[in-house]
Amino acid sequence: MLEVSIAGDSIKLGQFIKLASLVATGGEAKEFIAQGVVTVNGDAQTHRGALVHPGDIVCIEDACAKVVNAAAEDEDYFDEATADDDFDPEKWRNI
Repeated sequence: MLEVSIAGDSIKLGQFIKLASLVATGGEAKEFIAQGVVTVNGDAQTHRGALVHPGDIVCIEDACAKVVNAAAEDEDYFDEATADDDFDPEKWRNI
């Protein structure tokens, strides 16, 4: 089963299935969720704004992905927004 890291404590279902590459577009995500094809922990979800949390298993038919917390899975996880160093992303953005 594919494990997909998220940075926070939760993520919206529609965003997660795109992040996990279970769908290609937001339109597909919306359509599958509306049809009740997407399940979270075995229960069909019809609300794309529903939140999923680390430990949840999200499936579309036979394709499944487990939500994992990035900090717990990867100790080297880097979050540019909260980094405490002298790195200046603007300096390197246009190189």
